[in-house]
Amino acid sequence: MVISDKTLSPFAAPSESRSSLRQALPQILAVCVKNVLLLGFGMTLGFPTILIPSLSGSDPTESISLGQEAISWIGSINLICVPVGCLLSGAATQPIGRKRAMQLVNIPFLTAWLLFYFSNDVWQIFLALCITGVTGGLLEAPTLTYVAEITQPSLRGILASTSTVAVISGILIEFLLGTFLSWRTVAVVSTAVPIISSSLLFLVPESPHWLISKNRYLDARHSLAWLRGWTELSEIEGEFKELVEQISKRKEDTTANWRLYLRRNFLWPYSLVSLAFFLGHFSGMTTLQTYAVKIFSTLKAPIDKYYATIFLGVAQVLGCILSACLIHYVGKRVMNFLSLIGCGSCFFLAAIYAQSAGVKHLELVADAPANSYTNSWIPMTLLIGSAFFTHAGIRILPWMLIGEVYSNETRATGSGLSGGLSYIFGFISNKIFIKIVNLITLPGVFWLYSGFAFGGVVILYFVLPETEGKTLFEITEHFLGNERLDNKVKRSKSTKAATSGEVNRGFRNDDDVEKVESKL
Repeated sequence: MVISDKTLSPFAAPSESRSSLRQALPQILAVCVKNVLLLGFGMTLGFPTILIPSLSGSDPTESISLGQEAISWIGSINLICVPVGCLLSGAATQPIGRKRAMQLVNIPFLTAWLLFYFSNDVWQIFLALCITGVTGGLLEAPTLTYVAEITQPSLRGILASTSTVAVISGILIEFLLGTFLSWRTVAVVSTAVPIISSSLLFLVPESPHWLISKNRYLDARHSLAWLRGWTELSEIEGEFKELVEQISKRKEDTTANWRLYLRRNFLWPYSLVSLAFFLGHFSGMTTLQTYAVKIFSTLKAPIDKYYATIFLGVAQVLGCILSACLIHYVGKRVMNFLSLIGCGSCFFLAAIYAQSAGVKHLELVADAPANSYTNSWIPMTLLIGSAFFTHAGIRILPWMLIGEVYSNETRATGSGLSGGLSYIFGFISNKIFIKIVNLITLPGVFWLYSGFAFGGVVILYFVLPETEGKTLFEITEHFLGNERLDNKVKRSKSTKAATSGEVNRGFRNDDDVEKVESKL
């Protein structure tokens, strides 16, 4: 490959019209388009919350009726299928590209929604849930690696956090639709999202990182120019050239592929991400989200139990938005410590209330003392508060870490493996929830969640480095053991050059002006 020597200096002044906003806007738009796909995935995660009460025998017009064991599968079977897709995700994404992979996964999503609508037997419901699960796994690698490879460090944290906002927004949309429409009508309405997602993806470029790896250098130039503010090819030539050199060097350093996954710089971040996923699922939010209607009904929420789930979804979205707004300033460590402390406190207090009210098992409210529910706003508020706190930190943390902590060679597959493990944890927490409640009562389960949350604060304090604002190169060096990240949030220098576009910040190294590093 021949790269023209007629390139700009890494620190040459680009066009005056190329402001910071103009550089950021195309990256924001590309991530928003990708998020439409995640919105659709979130809708599939929220759908079981609608199905569970509808298929529990409470609806006399519904021909499909399930027992307690089958209901536990409704809330978890899609999650256990996600790892199957995750295992295939990295391998499927690398040869066809991030963008095309994201477009193709919309097809099985559409198929599943139609299967839900036309189903007349329980096996069809389970099949559709399995399809949504596998497809959810398939989208892990392309969506996570796409964000990591097109965004600059100053934007990566906040844009990565929007992924969870999109998923939770999808769940909230399903809660809203399920409050006013039958579950079959909800399925029909939901078919619009994969169609819209696939269409919008035609409007954004492929990852320049992937294009370079496939020797499509001209396409990579055009992609990088689009992402850096719809600029001229000459203005991104310096960044492009350095990116090519880095990817070529990585290819030369790569030996047997399987050995990459036995190295310290994979095992260490994989263990960290796994811990974060474990805490996110076993601190209570996964089961609360799935069994929200039953839990609110058991605790006699003072409003309609379906309306209560809407408030739950709103709290999740607000938590995600708060995290997206603050994480660039306070960092991932502080946000997650506050998240776990808040979540643990809410569940601890909710357990005390449920214990004092005589609540033991789901929906056995008739046996509780008559005066136990005079303050029934209390448990609903605490549980909604736990949703807010978990989504302000610990539910978002591992998804942001996935796009940062893995090396370029292992990022796609590592993303799939990590995402797969997350849904295994989600499956286990949902599947055993009813059995654990029967064993140690609902207050006991709440205390257990509280213990996981408080314990997570202690563990993460010692093992979680601060990655906010750090370059992918710095983070990779940390997990290689070559240098240690400090726990301070690294912010871009507020200089006139940085804000006016006089320096290509997507190209410049933050610490050493003599060393040039791509920020992709």
